[in-house]
Amino acid sequence: MHIPYFSILDWLSIIFFIILFILLSLLVAQSKNTKIVIGGIFASFLVTLFGAILSFVIIEKYTKHASFKQLESRRILFNETMFISGYIKNDGRYPLNYCKLDFKLVNTAKDMYKKGTFFKSGGLNLFGSKEKEEAKPQIIRKIKFITFTPPLRPNFSHPFSIVLKYPGYFRNALIIKKLYCH
Repeated sequence: MHIPYFSILDWLSIIFFIILFILLSLLVAQSKNTKIVIGGIFASFLVTLFGAILSFVIIEKYTKHASFKQLESRRILFNETMFISGYIKNDGRYPLNYCKLDFKLVNTAKDMYKKGTFFKSGGLNLFGSKEKEEAKPQIIRKIKFITFTPPLRPNFSHPFSIVLKYPGYFRNALIIKKLYCH
């Protein structure tokens, strides 16, 4: 039987916080004042809900690990793109259901040309078209989601490929890559 998304640690955390909520509610229910009982049950609900969400975040952060393997990047001059391919490897002990890939292409040579390198006329323009120079983007970002069906088991890998725009004015571009898996 395949239980989506949750590992055994997530289910144990859910059971723990349900039992904690029941115990806190029974403790508060012994009061004779109705307002105190309702307020106490609401407070115990908030405390256990906050604890459960925090435990899910901690469990996900420390049990699900993945990494990039055999990354290859090729610049295609014909259509000004960067093709990146490789594998996502599950390094953790639990299966992964999906991954979010975040790639940034950063132009590191944006101050390559100083003022006055190219002559720009400041004189009379007869036809009235004054070219306004717009700022060119120096960072190009692409996010891709990959869903694994069936889930990616521990020590297995899955291929991926992504295409980024690579403008002609980029020089010595830096590729920043991040991987978030759950």
